[in-house]
Amino acid sequence: MDVKAPATIPYFLQEQIRELIVNGTIRPGQPLREQELEQRFGTSRSPIREALRLLELSGLVTHIQRKGFRVTLYTETQIRHLYMLRAELEAYCIRQVAEMPDLSALVAELTTQHEAIVAAMGRLDGRGFIAASRDFYLAAARFTGNAPLTSMLGKVYEQIEPLRHMLASRSLEANKIPIYTEGVIQALRVRDFDHAAALTRKYVVQVLPDIVRAYREASLDDA
Repeated sequence: MDVKAPATIPYFLQEQIRELIVNGTIRPGQPLREQELEQRFGTSRSPIREALRLLELSGLVTHIQRKGFRVTLYTETQIRHLYMLRAELEAYCIRQVAEMPDLSALVAELTTQHEAIVAAMGRLDGRGFIAASRDFYLAAARFTGNAPLTSMLGKVYEQIEPLRHMLASRSLEANKIPIYTEGVIQALRVRDFDHAAALTRKYVVQVLPDIVRAYREASLDDA
């Protein structure tokens, strides 16, 4: 059943449309026709347009002059750039916590998120898996107290969330991230920051071909 929203809540509409993009209901490159969204949510065009502008700022939606809004469609090169940026930011977060004398609180938080990742995989819960793995690395960013770093990493995760959902929906049980998250935790316990940072990069390099393949297959399905 379509969700109905008051016409004065563009942020609510933003979240509803975002969810449709992330879970694949609205596919990469698909036009976001304002009239159709008006009918779906029972609202007027103005808050719909504002919601789409907010999604454009996050990178999930693209506006093309004289053609309107559509879900952002990435090239393989853009996907690789986003994921390698993610890898470098995550590794930088790990290196930054080297300046902290006591990592016990961070290790406890990372352990909690690692357990949440494993539990979500056991339930085949793709959204829970994505949220827990995102929180794992954001925990390290927040621990540094570096607000710009945390914000930038959060924005990268926002842009790649539909890609991560595509992969999780296809092969969640085969994902190897628990090996890496456990390795990061163990490395931080002994303050081996270089090894912990290397593990974050290694995971991204391993999963990137699968991400590209899943995205390509989704595009072929659309075609």
